[in-house]
Amino acid sequence: MAEQDIALMAHLLRRAGFGASRDEIEAKATQGYDNVVKELLNPESQEAVEEDLLIRYNPSYYEAAAIENNVQQWIWRMINSPRQLQEKVALFWHMIFCAGHSKIDSGQEMGLMVNIFRQQGMGKFDDLLLALSTNPGMMYYLDNTESHKANLNENYGRELLELFSLGVGMDEGFNYSEDDVKACARAFTGWNIAPPYPPFPHGRSPWEFRFDPADHDTTDKTFLGETGNWNGNDIIEIVCKQPATARFLARHLYNYFVADEPQIPAWRLTPPRDQKAIEALEKAYWDSGHSINAMLEVLFNSDFFKDEAVRYQKVKNPTEMVVSLLRMTGEFKGYQPGLFEASQEPKYMGMDLMNPPTVEGWHTGREWIDSGTLVERINFASDLLGNTELEGVRSLVVRLMARGDKLSPEQFVNGCLDLTGPVVLFPDTMSQLISHATNEGELSHGTDSEKIEFTRRTGEMFQMIAATAEFQFE
Repeated sequence: MAEQDIALMAHLLRRAGFGASRDEIEAKATQGYDNVVKELLNPESQEAVEEDLLIRYNPSYYEAAAIENNVQQWIWRMINSPRQLQEKVALFWHMIFCAGHSKIDSGQEMGLMVNIFRQQGMGKFDDLLLALSTNPGMMYYLDNTESHKANLNENYGRELLELFSLGVGMDEGFNYSEDDVKACARAFTGWNIAPPYPPFPHGRSPWEFRFDPADHDTTDKTFLGETGNWNGNDIIEIVCKQPATARFLARHLYNYFVADEPQIPAWRLTPPRDQKAIEALEKAYWDSGHSINAMLEVLFNSDFFKDEAVRYQKVKNPTEMVVSLLRMTGEFKGYQPGLFEASQEPKYMGMDLMNPPTVEGWHTGREWIDSGTLVERINFASDLLGNTELEGVRSLVVRLMARGDKLSPEQFVNGCLDLTGPVVLFPDTMSQLISHATNEGELSHGTDSEKIEFTRRTGEMFQMIAATAEFQFE
C-alpha cells in the first residue's frame, strides 16, 4: 500500500473525524479515498453507535439530566461512533451556535441541542437555523424568552446575524445595520418556551418551544432591504439567501476542516487564506440550495483539501486532541471505568464542552495553546502513548517490530513518526529525536530481553513525539 495513500487517508480521518487506529487507517485506505468520503457524507448508511452497554453500567445516562453525564456520553460517542463525520460536524456547530450550561442550567437541554447539530448539521442550512431558533435552550440562553412586542430584547436577533449566519462584514463592508438587528428581534417576538415545571424537588423537566401570537409584532419590518410583515421563518429565509451567509459558512468550514484562519472578528478586513477554495464552497452552497453536505462533498474531494501544504496546518482543539488519542490507543471502546476523568480533559486544556466561555465561543488556532494548556496537552498525550500496556500502543509496537529484525536509529524514529500520524517534523526536531535514538544504538527484538527493551524505547519515543510542537497540529 502506497505511503501517500496512508498519509492522505490519515489526513481525511483526522479532519472528517477524530483520527483512527493504524489498523483502521489502512483498512479505509484499501476501500479507496472516494468511497470513504461517500461513506462519511452519508452517516445513515452506517450502523448507529450502540449505547446499551454504556447505559447498563450507567443508568443515569438514559435521558441524562446532569451536564457531566451528557458530556461523558458525547465524548464516548466521538470515540465509538462509526458515523465520525456526524460527530465532528456536531462539534463544529457547537463551536459556532454557542450556548452554555452556566446559564441554561440543564444538562438535558444541552444534550438535546447537540443532538440537533448531530441530526441536522449536514442538511439544509435554513432547516438548521430554524431548529436552532425554536430550541428552548437557545431561546433562553440568548434571552428571546424575555423579548416581547412591547418590550424588545435584541440579544437573539443580534447574535443570529453577527455570530450564527452573516457575520459582521466581508470585503471591508458591513453585512447588516442596527436597524436590521431591531427588525430581526421584532420578527422573533412571540417565540418563547412553555412555562416549565419548577426544578425542585424532582429536577428539571424538558422544555418545550411555544409560539405566542398575542406577543408577536405583526407590523411591517424592513430587514436587509426587504419589507413585509416578517416573522422568524421569513428572517431565516432572507438570511439564507445573502451572499454574506455563503461566505460566512465557507470560511468557517475552511477554518475547521482545512487550515486555521484568522479569528472571526477579523474576517471583515482580512481576506480568506485561499480565496478560490472559499469561492468553490460558496458555489456549492448556491448550487445545492444551501446544503452543508454538498459543501462538505466539494471540500473533501477538492485539491485544496488533499494538498500536502494544508496538512498539519490546524492546531488540534482540546476535544480533537483528547478523542484522537483515545481512539489511537484503543481506550474506551465499549465500556470501561474512567470515562468521567477522560471527559474532563478537554476542559483542563481550555475547552469546557457544553459550556463555552461566551456566545462567541472559543477562539481557535494557536490561541488554544498557552503555557498552562500546553503542559496539560503534552502530559495527557505522553501518558497515553507511553503506556505500552494499552491495546492500541501494543499494536503499534508490534507493527514497528515487523519492519525488520534490526532497526537503525533513523528507521526507528521514522517508523514511530509514521505509526503515530504520520507525523511530519521540522528538520531540527527530527535531528534531535534521531540524536537521542543514536545514543542508544540499533534496536533488535530477537530475544525476550531485546523485546522488552524495544518496547521500552518505543514507548519513550512515542512520548518524545507527543512532546513536540508539531504534535499539537493535525
